[in-house]
Amino acid sequence: MQKIYVLDTNVLLHDPLAIQSFHEHHVVIPMTVLEELDNIKDKKLKDVSREARIAISSIEKLVADKSPKEIQEGVSIINEQAGKLSIYPDQLLPNMPAGPFLNASLQQQNDNQIINVALSLQEKHPDRHVCLVTKDINMRIKAKGSGLEHAEEYRKDKVLDDIDLLSKGYQQLENSFWGVVNEVETLHENQCTIHKIPKDILPDAYLGMFILDNEDFIGYVENIDNESIYLRDIHFNSLMNQSAWGIKPRNIEQAMAMFQLNHQDIDLNIMTGPAGSGKTLLALANALDSIIEQKRYEKLIIARSTPPIAEDIGFLPGTEEEKMLPWLAAFEDNLEILHGNDESPLSSIEYVKQKANIQFKSLNFMRGRSFNNSYVIIDEAQSLTQFQLKSIITRIGQNSKIVILGNLAQIDNHYINPLTSGLTYCADKMKAFKHASIIHVNGIERSRLAAFAEENL
Repeated sequence: MQKIYVLDTNVLLHDPLAIQSFHEHHVVIPMTVLEELDNIKDKKLKDVSREARIAISSIEKLVADKSPKEIQEGVSIINEQAGKLSIYPDQLLPNMPAGPFLNASLQQQNDNQIINVALSLQEKHPDRHVCLVTKDINMRIKAKGSGLEHAEEYRKDKVLDDIDLLSKGYQQLENSFWGVVNEVETLHENQCTIHKIPKDILPDAYLGMFILDNEDFIGYVENIDNESIYLRDIHFNSLMNQSAWGIKPRNIEQAMAMFQLNHQDIDLNIMTGPAGSGKTLLALANALDSIIEQKRYEKLIIARSTPPIAEDIGFLPGTEEEKMLPWLAAFEDNLEILHGNDESPLSSIEYVKQKANIQFKSLNFMRGRSFNNSYVIIDEAQSLTQFQLKSIITRIGQNSKIVILGNLAQIDNHYINPLTSGLTYCADKMKAFKHASIIHVNGIERSRLAAFAEENL
C-alpha cells in the first residue's frame, strides 16, 4: 500500500531534491514548511538559502500548472506509476475536529504544526503507513510521544548501517597472503609484478584497495574482471621510503596514503582519520611537490568547511584569502613544519606560496566555478552534506586533482552524524570509480599527548 511521508523543512535543506526519493509513495509538504523555506531563501547564509531556493523550484515544477484541488490531493512526481506530491493546508487544522494535536506554542509553533499534520493524516487514514521524516531527533521523539506511529530520519544519504563498515582503503589479513592463495598467475608489466588471483579469494576487494598480511606482503588492486583480481606487488621498504617535499611516511597508513597521492591516474583522493594522523601534511607536501617539482598543476586551491557561525565571512576584514586565514591556520602550521628548518622560514613560506600559486577559498564562493590545471584540497569535509560535496567535486575540470580530508569523530553540524556525513557517502560511492582512492590514516603522529588524548578522552 502507498505510504504517506510528511517532510520537515530540514530534510529539504539537507537534500533539495528529496521529494524524488520516495519512489511510489505519497509525499506531503505542509504549508508551514513552504513558509519556512520562503523565510530562508533570502537569508545571508548562502548554502542554506541556495538549497531552499532549489527545493522551492523543484516543487514549483510539479505544481505550476495544477489546480488547487489537484495540488492538495496529489500530483505525480515523475510519471503516473511513480509517487505523488501534495501540499497540506495546515492553516486549516484549528478548524478540524479535536484530535491528539500539540499546542502551537510560540517557540515550537512550526515544529508542532508539522507534527500535527502527520497526526491529522494518521487519524484520517488509519489503514495507511503515515510517517514524519525529519533530521531533528527531538522532533521525532515529540511526534512519537504525541501518538504518531512512525517518525524517521531521512535515510537516502545513509549508505551504511554502521560506521565501522566504512571502507578503510585496505584489508588486513590475519595470516600470510600466500597461505590463503592456492592459485596464482604472476605477470610482469612495465617493471611491475602483478599477481592474478581468483576473485572469490577477496570477494570485497575493489580498485585502489591495499591487501596486507602479517609478513610484510602489500598488494595493490590494479584491476578486477569477472573472474580475477590483479594485485600489484609493492615491496614494504619501497613503500616506506617514498618522499614528497622532504616528507617521508612514519607508518604504513601514511605510506599507503602517499602512494595513492602520487598515483598519476587518480583524480580524487579521500583521506579520513583522527586529528594528528598527518592527513593535511601529506596532502600539502604532495601538492607542493606536484606543482613546483613535477609541474603537473598550475595552482593550489585550499578550502575547508567553516563552522555554521562563520558561514558568512563578509564581516571579517580584508580580502577573501585574508578572511579565510583564521579557518585555514592548519595549512599555515604545516607550511611551517615543511620549512621550519630553512635558514629563513618566513621567506621560504612566502616563496612557496607564490611559486605554487596557493589560493585560500571559501566553499561558499567555489560553486559555479571550474578549476582546471589545479590541485584542490578540501579540509574538514566531515561536516559537509552529500549535496555540498557533490557540488564541489563537480567543479573539478581538466588536468586537476581533488583531495578531500576529514575526521568523522569531529562533526560540528547538528543535522549530520558519521553515517549521514557527505564524507561517508562520498567514500562509499566513489569506491566504484577507478580514478578515485580512499584511505584511513589511523596512526597519530602529532605527539604522544595527542595520541593518548585521542584514545582516552
